[in-house]
Amino acid sequence: MKIRIGFGLGTRSRVNNPETLGQLATSLEEHGFDSLWFSERVSGTGLDPLVAMSWIAAITEQLKFGPSVMVLPGRNPVVLAKSFASLDRISNGRVLPAFGLGAINLGEHQAFGVERKDRSPWFDEALPLMRRLWEEDVISHNGPRFQLQDVRVKPKPIQKPLDIWLGGIAPSELKRVGRLGDGWLPSFCTANDVEEAIPQIDGYSKESGRETIDREHFGALLVYTTDGSLPDEIIRAVQSRRPSVKANEIIVQGREKLSSRIKEFIDAGASKFVLMPYVEPNDWDTELRWLAEETLHLQN
Repeated sequence: MKIRIGFGLGTRSRVNNPETLGQLATSLEEHGFDSLWFSERVSGTGLDPLVAMSWIAAITEQLKFGPSVMVLPGRNPVVLAKSFASLDRISNGRVLPAFGLGAINLGEHQAFGVERKDRSPWFDEALPLMRRLWEEDVISHNGPRFQLQDVRVKPKPIQKPLDIWLGGIAPSELKRVGRLGDGWLPSFCTANDVEEAIPQIDGYSKESGRETIDREHFGALLVYTTDGSLPDEIIRAVQSRRPSVKANEIIVQGREKLSSRIKEFIDAGASKFVLMPYVEPNDWDTELRWLAEETLHLQN
C-alpha cells in the first residue's frame, strides 16, 4: 500500500501572504511531502482555496494540492467543474478535489445562500453533475435545482478520472462517500473509526452498484499540537464534534507522537494523511524539517 503524507492549513491559518505561503510550498516540495491542503471558511483567516491552489500550481512542479474541504452547496456545479478542470490542466494533473457540506454555522450558510436542510440535496445533485461534466462531452440534466441542456466543460482535466475525495464520519456521511466518492479523508477521527468505517463504505458502494473505493484512497487528517499540550480550547472543540471521544484520542499531543499515530491508522487501513498543526509555528523551516524527519520515512 502506497503511503503518502501531506500538510494542511486550517481555517484560522495565518499563512495569507505570498512570502510565507511561497516558503511553505517550496519547502514542502523540497522535503518530499505529497500535498498541501487548504481549509475553507468564509469567516476564517485562511485564504480562499481556489485562489491559493492556483498560486500553488504556479510556483511548484510536483506538490499536489486540494481543499480540505471545499463547500459544494451554494456553488454552481458547472462553473466549479470548469475551475477544477482548469486547475488540473495548469498544474499538469496535481489537483485533488475534496468536497463537503460546510460548517454547521449560520454565518457560513448565509454566505453560500443555502439553508441547512437543503445542503445534502444540493450536494447529492451537484457532485454527479460535476463528474459528468469532466468525463462526458455534452450533458443534459433536469433536476430540482439544476436544469442543463447540451452543456459542456472544456478543456477536460488531465487526470482521468479526476478522483473526488469526501470527508465526514457520521453514518449519513459514510453513506455519501460510498455512493459518490472516490476517496475518503475524514478529520476528528481515531484509527478505530477508520477501521470500522471502511467496510461500511464498501457496503454502501455495493448497494449503489459502484465498485468499492481503491484501497489506497482511504486517509485521515491528523491535528497535532507542537508542544505536547492539550489546551482547554482544543478539548472543547473535540467535545463539540465527538462528545463520546476523549480529546487525546483525536489530537496528537506533540510532534514526536505523529509517527506512531500514523502507524495506527496504517494498520487500520488508511494510507493518505494530512498533518495540521492546531497552532501554527513561528518558524516554518524548523517545523517542516522536524515533520519530515519524523514522518516521511513512512512514505514508500
